[in-house]
Formats: sequence, C-alpha cells, structure tokens
Amino acid sequence: MIRRLLAVGLIVVVLAGSGSAEATGCHFETVTHNLNGFVYVGVVEVCTGGGEGTTSVSDVPPTDSGLDPLCVSTAMSIGRDPVDFCAEPDGGTPPEVTPAMVLAAFQHVPLPASVLEIQPPRGRTLVNFDTNFFADSSSIDRSVTLLGQRVELHIVPSQFGWQFGDGASLATDEPGSPYPDLDVTHRYLRKGRVAPSVDTTYTATFRVNGGPWRDVPGSVTIPGAPVQLEVLTATPTLVGYGS
Repeated sequence: MIRRLLAVGLIVVVLAGSGSAEATGCHFETVTHNLNGFVYVGVVEVCTGGGEGTTSVSDVPPTDSGLDPLCVSTAMSIGRDPVDFCAEPDGGTPPEVTPAMVLAAFQHVPLPASVLEIQPPRGRTLVNFDTNFFADSSSIDRSVTLLGQRVELHIVPSQFGWQFGDGASLATDEPGSPYPDLDVTHRYLRKGRVAPSVDTTYTATFRVNGGPWRDVPGSVTIPGAPVQLEVLTATPTLVGYGS
C-alpha cells in the first residue's frame, strides 16, 4: 500500500550517442522507488549526446522540500517515513531521539579520509631506515534535525589503522607527528615499491536540543588512499680524501 509520495531528488542520466560530444537533447521522466512500503517519486533528466554514459544524483531531498537531507537519508536507512521522521512535531511532548537513530545519522555524515604524510618526503625512503608516518586529520561538528529536534554531533578521529604496504600494519590512537617526533615509524627490510595507507576510524558524541553530551554507540571507518613509496638501498661513496 502506498502511504506517501515524496520527491527525492533530480537524477541526471547522460546517454551515449553517435552525434557530437555535446548533449543534443534532454527530456524529463518520472520514476518511482519503493522502500519498505513507501514510494518515493523522482524526476529523471535523460540527455543524448556523445561520450560515455554517466549518472549523477543531486541532494536528497530537493532543496525546496524543507526537509533535512541527512535526516531523510537516515529515515530511509532505518525504514521510517521521511516526512513523518524529519518534519516538526505537531505539539505536545516531543518524541525521543534514541542513540540508535543518532548512530544511523552519524553513518550518513560524509567524512574525509586522512591525508597520509611520509618522511623522508618526495616518495622515497631507505632500507632499514625509520620511515616516519603521520596523518592530517581533524574533528568535525555537524548538526541534523531528527524527529523535529536539533541533534549536534561532535565527530573525532579516534583510531588510525596503518598499512605499510609490505604486509605489516599497526593500529594507534594518535595520528603520528612530523619529524623530530617519531611516533609512528616503520623499517622496510628490502628495496622495492610499496603503497602504504592509513584508515581513519571516527567516533562521536551527541546532544539533543543543547542537552548533555552522550556517546554515539558506534564508529565509522574511512579507508585512506594508498601513497606510492619507493624503498631504496644506500651505497657508500667516497667523496673526498685528505693527505
């Protein structure tokens, strides 16, 4: 049974054609998406032109819907009606925002991967040398409206998973430090090319309507992109001789 219709966004689809590289024509089509008994209506723009087919999706819901996009994503992930879940309450005692709801919202917050820094710089290090690693990351503050109530999230990087590219790994609570502080180091035992990376695990605290801060019961791990590193051997060279 269809309980509610809600426009969820604009989907743009570009179809490859035999004409020029530019789009030669566009038209709109209406599509529906069924999720947990709710039917959500979207508008699809279909364009013909050259190049490979691509698809992109705009924010959900549309900017003129008046609903919090993060709240809508949270509602859909837990099987709730976004209009009922994200709209202002009609009065009386506001419904309880549970930690599970906040965790679902936390899992939809776009979080950045840490930027991996390596010393020595310029993508080269030496065999049997203490290569230094550290991650550039920071805390994030975000707010979302759940059940018509303001929920503030304070998100922090709390753990770092280091993969050094030679099979070795390490987990730390700190992001490492640049030289001369050598908090996270690794010695490569043979020359070659490796691709180390660092994964960042975020945890969060939250408060509802300015109340006390509470822990969000879960975490989110964001994988980091590999960084190319060449491990070299050093050859002693006589550079001067005095009589």
